[in-house]
Amino acid sequence: MSVIENSKLTVVGAGSVGSSTAYAALIRGSARHVALYDIATEKAEAEVLDLAHGTQFTGTSDVIGGSDISVVEGSHVVVITAGAKQRPGQTRIELAGTNASILRTMLPQLLEVAPDAVYVIVTNPCDVLTVLAQEATGLPPERIFASGTVLDTSRLRWKLAQRAGVSPSSVHAYIVGEHGDTEFPLWSKATIGTVPILQWQTEGHPRMTVDELDEIAVDVRDAAYKVIQGKGATNYAIGLSSTRIVEAILGDEHAVMPVSTVLHGFHGIDDVALSVPSIVSASGAVPIPETAFDAGELGLLRRSADALREVAQSLR
Repeated sequence: MSVIENSKLTVVGAGSVGSSTAYAALIRGSARHVALYDIATEKAEAEVLDLAHGTQFTGTSDVIGGSDISVVEGSHVVVITAGAKQRPGQTRIELAGTNASILRTMLPQLLEVAPDAVYVIVTNPCDVLTVLAQEATGLPPERIFASGTVLDTSRLRWKLAQRAGVSPSSVHAYIVGEHGDTEFPLWSKATIGTVPILQWQTEGHPRMTVDELDEIAVDVRDAAYKVIQGKGATNYAIGLSSTRIVEAILGDEHAVMPVSTVLHGFHGIDDVALSVPSIVSASGAVPIPETAFDAGELGLLRRSADALREVAQSLR
């Protein structure tokens, strides 16, 4: 594969997450053409108009959209954000039934007009929905996957960078597993630069303790709940992280990102979607089987898999 020329991104869902994703894509120049699709005509047209009014300041990308499925036609990447949003105090898994129904109705229509696209599911609970969507469409697992823990990983790196007194880009750590309550950090492989996380220290930044890392992990896991409690939705950071995934696809980057694909034979885990380090390119996302886990982390990954498998089974 190679860099996709004259690229087109469609964002499905003109709510706070979808419109933020389209906005981020325009600002970053993620795709040459950006489309925003939603069955709510007035909302979709208003968001597109607002975005279009700013295109003088965003480079060469253009934006279209509306409630006619034809706006999706010719897309190279389709990012799905449509669905009921998470209410304060509600877990992602509690959203599953409603959003699974929405996705089952929508996917055949999208595939009809964009049969060759790579599909990225952002709607929560994204891991469970990815399993159901892959089964329903028959698409190869690499072509329909979830944004997973790309955002959670960004949250983790930001918090570790603050604590260590370095740039987030110098922190090498991943959140893996469910995008939700059973997610966990791969502490055994986490470094700042080349220094293992527990050995890092500089003037004014003493070594972190295991207890402190545990607190950071909890803060990252619960970050969305805090944002939702205060403003009703998370939108800016997920918009940015989603467009970063889009760029890796359209640019054929072969970037390593913790997206969520349906796993087959990954450390003995099958037929469940979990976030693990994966290579993201124009072909989609492929998990890296050589990813190493210590015994405790492998147990947590399997616990995450069991929890999501149970939810998916209840929705079949």
